[in-house]
Amino acid sequence: MAQINPSILSADFARLAEEAQAVEGADWLHVDVMDNHFVPNLTLGIPVVESLSRGTDTPLDCHLMIENPDRWAPQYVEAGAGSVTFHAEAAAAPVRLAREIRAKGARASMALKPATPIEPYEDLLPELDMLLVMTVEPGFGGQAFLDIMLPKIRRTRELINKHGLELWLQVDGGVSEATIERCAEAGADVFVAGSAVYGAEDPAQAVRTLREQADRTIASAPWACNH
Repeated sequence: MAQINPSILSADFARLAEEAQAVEGADWLHVDVMDNHFVPNLTLGIPVVESLSRGTDTPLDCHLMIENPDRWAPQYVEAGAGSVTFHAEAAAAPVRLAREIRAKGARASMALKPATPIEPYEDLLPELDMLLVMTVEPGFGGQAFLDIMLPKIRRTRELINKHGLELWLQVDGGVSEATIERCAEAGADVFVAGSAVYGAEDPAQAVRTLREQADRTIASAPWACNH
C-alpha cells in the first residue's frame, strides 16, 4: 500500500549510479530539481535525469522546484522521468501542464509549499495522479519535519476520498522512522525519505523498514478503511 521514494538529494552525488542501485527495492527514486530561483539552492537538471534513467531500473519521480515549469516539465518526461511534480506556486497553467505531462506518458503531480492551502485546488485534483504536501520548506535536505502540516495532509486526504479519486498523496521533508507513521495515519501513502535512507548503514533495509511502518499504519487508518 505504501510507497517509499528515496531522495537522491541526500545521496553521494559523485556516486549517483551506485547510490541509485543501493535502493533498488524502492518504489521510485525521488529526484529534486532546484534552479536557485524558485528555491535558494541549485542541484541538477535534465542531463543528470537522462543519465539516471539509463543507470537504474527504479522509475524516476522528479520534483521540480523551479520557475516556469510550464516550459521545462515536459522535457523531464522526455529525459526519462516516470512522474513529474510541478509546484502550484510556480505553474502558470497547472491543468494544461498536467495534461501535457500525462500526454507524454508520465504521471502528473502538483506540489504545495507548507503555507499554500489545498482548498483552492480542489477542482484540479481529478487532473492529477499525485498531490505532494511539503512537510518542510522546499530547497534543502535534512530539515526537521513540520508537525503543523499533519492537518493539511488530513484535509487533502478527505478531499481525495470525497471525490473518489485514485490519487496518490505524497509527503516530502523530514520523513523518518520517527515521523512516517504520523504521516500515514493522516492520509499519506507515498513517502519521500532522504537522510533517513541514505544516512542509514543499509539504505535498502531502511526502505523496507519505512515501508513496513507505513503499511502497518495505513492498514488500520480510518481514511484507508473507509476508502
